[in-house]
Amino acid sequence: MVCRMFRLETEVDKARRDLLRTRLREANTAASPVLRALRGTPDERDVPLHVWAVNDADGNLAGGLVGHTWATWLHVTYLWVDERHRGRGLGAGLLARAEHIAVTERACRMSRLETWDFQAPRFYRKHGYEVVCVVPDYPPGITEYTLVKRLTPGRHPR
Repeated sequence: MVCRMFRLETEVDKARRDLLRTRLREANTAASPVLRALRGTPDERDVPLHVWAVNDADGNLAGGLVGHTWATWLHVTYLWVDERHRGRGLGAGLLARAEHIAVTERACRMSRLETWDFQAPRFYRKHGYEVVCVVPDYPPGITEYTLVKRLTPGRHPR
């Protein structure tokens, strides 16, 4: 129940969004010694990590991985390989390169990602990822998986 002293508004408001994020971050930091310890360190913020596969012959994008690192974690947001280049190890190479950078340059120990049932859950399992969450009907008729992997120094080729 909402107190009658307040009105609820639904417009998109970037200034309020930023204020809300700041206040939530402050509350989280106050409540968590782990998050408090991150304040003021390089691990405090997301650091983008992108790996691109560009075709030497024509300069076209053959595939890519977009993610970020945060607090010793690699988060893979997108991994895509052009249909013409699938099945040749390009996706595995993009993933391995991102994991290598995450481990050797950013001291990451874990990786996480989300994928849908029709995308690549088997691909990620093949590369050492384990399913930790399954969300059926997200969106309706599709299952979303969250997978994680322990990253080990020295086991990720350049």
